[in-house]
Amino acid sequence: MKKFIAYTSILALLIGCGKSSDKGELVGINGGKWHPEKPYGMALIPGGSFIMGKSDDDLANVEDAPTKTVTVRSFYMDETEITNSEYRQFVEWVKDSTMRVRLAIMADMSGQTADPGAAKGKNSGSIGDFAFNDSDPEKMTAYDKYMYDNYYSVGTADDPYAGRKLNKKVKLIKDTKLYPDAEYAEVMDSMYLPIEESYNGLRTIDVNKLKFRYSWMDIQAAAKAKVGRRKDFIKTEEVNVYPDTTVWIKDFAYSYNEPMHNDYFWHKAYGDYPVVGVKWTQAKAFCAWRTLNKNSYVKSKKKGQDLINSFRLPTEAEWEYSARGGLESATYPWGGPYTKNDRGCFLANFKPNRGDYAADEALYTVEAKSYEPNGYNLYNMAGNVSEWTDSSYDPNAYEYVSSMNPNVQDGSNKRKVLRGGSWKDVAYFLQVSTRDYEYADSARSYVGFRTVQDYMGVQTTGNGKKK
Repeated sequence: MKKFIAYTSILALLIGCGKSSDKGELVGINGGKWHPEKPYGMALIPGGSFIMGKSDDDLANVEDAPTKTVTVRSFYMDETEITNSEYRQFVEWVKDSTMRVRLAIMADMSGQTADPGAAKGKNSGSIGDFAFNDSDPEKMTAYDKYMYDNYYSVGTADDPYAGRKLNKKVKLIKDTKLYPDAEYAEVMDSMYLPIEESYNGLRTIDVNKLKFRYSWMDIQAAAKAKVGRRKDFIKTEEVNVYPDTTVWIKDFAYSYNEPMHNDYFWHKAYGDYPVVGVKWTQAKAFCAWRTLNKNSYVKSKKKGQDLINSFRLPTEAEWEYSARGGLESATYPWGGPYTKNDRGCFLANFKPNRGDYAADEALYTVEAKSYEPNGYNLYNMAGNVSEWTDSSYDPNAYEYVSSMNPNVQDGSNKRKVLRGGSWKDVAYFLQVSTRDYEYADSARSYVGFRTVQDYMGVQTTGNGKKK
């Protein structure tokens, strides 16, 4: 090893003596100019300072949101709540990936390798088409073979197939009449509920099989720790991604909401409506998948382009700053203090009167892009569905959080902040300063979420001086 290091040092010295275009001056690394790309469906929220908290009387006398001037950095935010259609993209990705993993494992156990045409997306008619891409070591690059021999072939303690690459070029065969062989049929059958649990001749996917695994690094803990290796702070999560559709029944006793339970998530009629029944942990998993999905595209299609930074849930301060839309000390995203416009029309989807959910022309949720957007072009920042934030709820948080990008991130505190109010709430919960919470492992028929992404580029502020 010492000889290798010495040889590397000499080689670096020799290379340094070669020709260079910097003329020996300190010019920095020419990595190209950075051009920030606005994510699809998001709005740029220019950073700045604002007065966070209750500017009016706290009618509920909760006293958990005293006024505090804080500053947040620039970021992108989804213009709408995440819709059923968008969340279904996540569920379908997990379903297809799960099927491909199971098919690859079955092919591996059967000793089958991929046909040469499988690498080009051609189906030869056997489960071998879905074998791991590394099933034939002779066709690997030197690097892939090294990684396979030293890591992927042994896997990890909890996943013996960790790191092995799937063949995603061959299309999955969904039609039972076209299944290529018995092994393929066995794998696909394992993804569905047993016959005795099906009815009306319908085979239903076993949603308990749809799990998404991802890793993240607890930077807060790593930064504060005095000792510890990097791996000590890398956490692995495995989350069941399918939303809990039974919330439409469980949330309301002695109430007929079976149609929403049966159709709301999967039927295309509700595709543009906000997804509900999603736990905080599932919302976090969605953010990790969205980042992975985009970066996979960048790596495969845009060679040399920098990977994007992570999508995530907004902090409580970011959410309130965005909801205000540039208005200082307003009660609602549209200003305030009224919930109707000058023509007597309601400005959001909520519960205007006792027992009367329809007065605002909506019974349950409405399409995510409904009513007028606020000053940052964000829809339904009040009403429709309450939204998860990344912040842990502490009634005294405003007394001690930083005035720069304030946030309470406490892994031991399972109460997570909700903002915005929902279709079943009274107007008080629609106020931009009202704080609410729910437990991270809870799902509700009136709770959804939207995501944010940090803005990287020339700094922009929303309340700086205009030039």
